[in-house]
Amino acid sequence: QVQLVESGGGLVQAGGSLRLSCAASGISFSPSVMGWYRQAPGKQRELVATITSGGSANNADSVKGRFTISRDNAKNTVYLQMNSLKPEDTAVYYCRIVVRGYAYWGQGTQVTVSS
Repeated sequence: QVQLVESGGGLVQAGGSLRLSCAASGISFSPSVMGWYRQAPGKQRELVATITSGGSANNADSVKGRFTISRDNAKNTVYLQMNSLKPEDTAVYYCRIVVRGYAYWGQGTQVTVSS
């Protein structure tokens, strides 16, 4: 059974930093894509950043220059380093991986940025 365990969310002041982690277990193949999405109250879930197994990253315009996605293929873990956080970054952040064409989601971790 595929399991994604997210950690690192919390409450931070504007301008601060957080680092999210998502560890995948129960998979037999390395994820082709790992990424982070977020959903703010009353809004649709949106892409934050993705990274391929080869290390090619894609970031949403709203986080470029502030967030950095990375992954450890040996640990099947993806990270999201979030710097210069803004109140509008407040959301539940979800990890998503793609393995052999199947997508799996984590349960989400809350990030709250106070002004």
